[in-house]
Amino acid sequence: MSDDDILRRARRTAELHTGAVRDMERFVEGYTGTPDAATLAEYAALLAREESTRADRQDLLAALGLEAPSVES
Repeated sequence: MSDDDILRRARRTAELHTGAVRDMERFVEGYTGTPDAATLAEYAALLAREESTRADRQDLLAALGLEAPSVES
């Protein structure tokens, strides 16, 4: 896969990650503070999607040489 292909995929994956984060934002905005089974399942699915798209984006950009030292404290 060429660098151009990787960059195109990274851009698309960044868009997907942005969508996942926006969906999480909408979920949090609508959250009533009372977790039930359906709410917990929705949250878990949103969190998994958000993490998956972030990891995919990070891997693609790393393939292009974009890496950063740990951002965790």
